[in-house]
Amino acid sequence: MSTTATLPTPTAKKGPVVAHHFDDWNQQYDACVLGMWAFLVSEVMFFGGAIAVYMIYRWQYPMAFAHASNTLDPYLGTFNTFILLTSSLTVALGVRYAHTGESRKVGWMLLSTIVLGTAFLGIKMFEYYTKFHHNLAPLLNLPFDWAGEDPGPTKIFFGLYFGMTGIHALHMIIGVVLMALYIPAAFRNEYRDGNSLAVEVIGLYWHFVDLVWIFLFPLLYLVDRAITTPPAL
Repeated sequence: MSTTATLPTPTAKKGPVVAHHFDDWNQQYDACVLGMWAFLVSEVMFFGGAIAVYMIYRWQYPMAFAHASNTLDPYLGTFNTFILLTSSLTVALGVRYAHTGESRKVGWMLLSTIVLGTAFLGIKMFEYYTKFHHNLAPLLNLPFDWAGEDPGPTKIFFGLYFGMTGIHALHMIIGVVLMALYIPAAFRNEYRDGNSLAVEVIGLYWHFVDLVWIFLFPLLYLVDRAITTPPAL
């Protein structure tokens, strides 16, 4: 049996136009999904390298990284994790409704995902603000005030913290913008008759963003939580 036999096949009248360099809808569908997976593999290598750098420095300066990690708020991190996991549910429901041709429900699910993603970014901006307020943001020519030992390795920790979470936040912003572009089409009932490709692709991207956070959250917030108490800020 062909592996593409169960793919949603749009009707000629209402379905999306097949690009001239594809033979049919199934070929276009497979090529687009494969292209997104190839892109995500490159992103895995990118974030994997950043996490490897973090692990190397953490191995070299365990106590400095432990003290710095304890300045992060695990409750905000946990709440943000809950928000992001919930957004994975809403975007998955959006893909499901696209498969069943319930286009308006797709719009509501994408809108819900945008609201949750924006809430995550808002909390992350608040966390950034507190670090800037306490001069713990090693950016540009800003002062870096650390009351504890090992200010150099501690500065490395916060540099990696801002770098990894900042790039993750940028990926989230891109995802939110893309979903916002898809919502008008959803409320125009365009995601029906098997026209689920755009929603599936953004769903894959969003799940990847969630997965990256699942690695960043314990590495940055939880691993050293019970080791030591942070210095007073």
